[in-house]
Amino acid sequence: MNPSIGDEIPAWTMERVDPARMRTMAAILRDPYPVHWDRSANTARGYAGRVINQGPLNLGYIVNMLQAWAGRGSVRRLQVSFGRPVLDGETVTAEATVTAIDVVDGERRATCEVRLVRADEVVVDGTAVVALG
Repeated sequence: MNPSIGDEIPAWTMERVDPARMRTMAAILRDPYPVHWDRSANTARGYAGRVINQGPLNLGYIVNMLQAWAGRGSVRRLQVSFGRPVLDGETVTAEATVTAIDVVDGERRATCEVRLVRADEVVVDGTAVVALG
């Protein structure tokens, strides 16, 4: 693989954010915050009885994209900001652009601007560093 600065990484799409996965993740994380599993708790927040995806699941979509491109175990750093909630049933797409290529400790690495997009809205954005095999 020989990416260049400005290259777009192939996008990765989650066609439908699954509320059952949110419930499972809440149990695994021992997350007591009801916005991830209790629809009635979110009605008062203006989300019409929908549940909010956990941050780690949103990060997972970005990691899936990066690993599909550069291989398992390639992510060296991932730093993001969560801008908007992702709700059950939504479609989100992970996207990235290569912004730098460096060599660190003998390993070629790409720095990438990453984002998770719902329709035309960026809901998560940040930077990733990925080892280039």
